[in-house]
Amino acid sequence: MPAQFKDYYATLGVARDASADDIKKAFRKLARQYHPDTAKDKKSAEEKFKEINEANEVLGDPEKRKKYDTLGANWQEPQAAAAHEQDVHFGGTGFSDFFEQYFSGGSRYGFPQGFDEGIPTGAGKGRARRGHDIEGDILVTLEEAMHGTQRPISLQTVNRQTGAVQTHTFEVRIPPGATDGRRIRVPGQGEPGHNGGEAGDLYLRVRHASHPDFTTREADLHHELDVAPWEAVLGAEVIVPTLDGSIKLRIPAGTEDRQQLRVRGKGLPKGKTGERGDFFVTINVVLPTQVSDDERKLWEQLRNASTFKPRA
Repeated sequence: MPAQFKDYYATLGVARDASADDIKKAFRKLARQYHPDTAKDKKSAEEKFKEINEANEVLGDPEKRKKYDTLGANWQEPQAAAAHEQDVHFGGTGFSDFFEQYFSGGSRYGFPQGFDEGIPTGAGKGRARRGHDIEGDILVTLEEAMHGTQRPISLQTVNRQTGAVQTHTFEVRIPPGATDGRRIRVPGQGEPGHNGGEAGDLYLRVRHASHPDFTTREADLHHELDVAPWEAVLGAEVIVPTLDGSIKLRIPAGTEDRQQLRVRGKGLPKGKTGERGDFFVTINVVLPTQVSDDERKLWEQLRNASTFKPRA
């Protein structure tokens, strides 16, 4: 099944030898620009947001980036293509055909016991045979994970006996609280059965789309917040984003660098109970890299007046 090569470095606007930190910064800048919630042209921004997410999914992962660089200009060579060829193809998952072919791993699995992968032989010939289960990835934004959504999916498989391409479409319900890595089972949407056997099931692994402001761990939401040294020492109240909108967060006096502050109940739903995970804010104390003459005098006054001894 043909796929179009994706230049992930061009998508993020970084050089091929860009550092991991450069890739992270480039992604976060573009993600803020094209996030569907804030972009002016939401339709075009949504497609761009998917593209930069996919590029970050590959280049932001050392193993996937190494694999992508290895493919390089030879990605269409028969030997390279054959090594990654999949006979299962999804549509509507949020990933491109190129990603699906080389990085998603959509595939059949769960061969029926007592049968090999081909046509049943011997005593098993002609008996009803359940179709293979199929698994793949589906890209879900945090907003979709928060509220749930319905996604139209198309699935193409190649009949191994006839070589014919079979396509069917259906709707998949992504429930509120779908955590990263969770498998959604769609009964009867796997490979068709043989000789009257039932169809296999489809399993879709939820992959959270990278967000410019948040990461997730199970149902908990994480955010990193830059603060000035005086905000950490004296305490402050700052406005921070959440998936429910902005909230006012109190930073206690004496907060240390990398300290986590916890806001209960502002994470993703945990399931049918309606209970939600928590929101964790990690503090980054940022020092000024340039100071004016007046600021330098004030820092010097603080140095001379302070009794704080960090190495005592």
